Amino acid sequence: MLLAAAVYNVLWGAAAVLLPQATLSLIGMPDATAVFWQCIGMIVGVYGIGYAIAAFDPARHWPIVLVGLAGKVFGPIGFVFGVLTDQVPVRMIVTIVANDLIWWVPFAMILWHAVRSRGAVDDEGTVLDLASAIERPATASGASLATLSADQPVLLVFLRHLGCTFCREAMADLAARRAAIESAGAKIAIVHQSSEADGRAFAARYGLDDAIQISDPSRVLYSAFELSRGRFSQLFGFRVWLRGIAALARGHGIGALKGDGLQMPGAFVIHRGAVVRAFRHDSAADRPDYCELVSPAG
Repeated sequence: MLLAAAVYNVLWGAAAVLLPQATLSLIGMPDATAVFWQCIGMIVGVYGIGYAIAAFDPARHWPIVLVGLAGKVFGPIGFVFGVLTDQVPVRMIVTIVANDLIWWVPFAMILWHAVRSRGAVDDEGTVLDLASAIERPATASGASLATLSADQPVLLVFLRHLGCTFCREAMADLAARRAAIESAGAKIAIVHQSSEADGRAFAARYGLDDAIQISDPSRVLYSAFELSRGRFSQLFGFRVWLRGIAALARGHGIGALKGDGLQMPGAFVIHRGAVVRAFRHDSAADRPDYCELVSPAG
């Protein structure tokens, strides 16, 4: 698609530069200044060179695609304003469709690919199966999940990242239901992508600083528990927006992104080194019932 955009831009730009009056007549603006139109043609043609470069590594050269998409969004906005103020003819919509509108979806998909490509591999390249992940040291003190769950169940809650509105809501839910969770015989463990210190400071806001903290910036545990990176609909779907607005209205707020913003959350109950219950979010907006998860009949 980027190569197609490159070819299109170069050809369109060349036509505007070499045949200004002819191309202006096609869109119903024969009286416009030819030199001005040629300047626009030059800009469009140069964009084509940028798209050709980006085509060979879209994930790396995503800023070129982003700037291109921005131009293709602002162009139609300017066209609508021009039509409403009688400064440009409606016939110019042909150019708007061909130059801008038809590229929105492919350019947006390329940018999404670039976002998903960033941080797709953890820092160490470590891949563990679930059994190995439960047995390996997990906390700063070197305790494993198997050790932590030997005497009583552990409610293991994976957060997306500490700035996530839904993760802040989850922490508030854990704090509000802590007594019931502990009455059911379980203890709370929180997994996050930030440092141990940042995680404990964040948990302290909710009175959970004494809960078990597990820092997993390389997302080794996330991967072992089959918590994947989210799809667009899982992270930005309509329901996510509605729930997000509601969570913000309840004062849960939003913070800086620290870690992989595409990571999906989840919650698990582990007892004696085995997963006895699991909740993997289908949407970032899902709100698990932690009390039901730890209850004997849950």
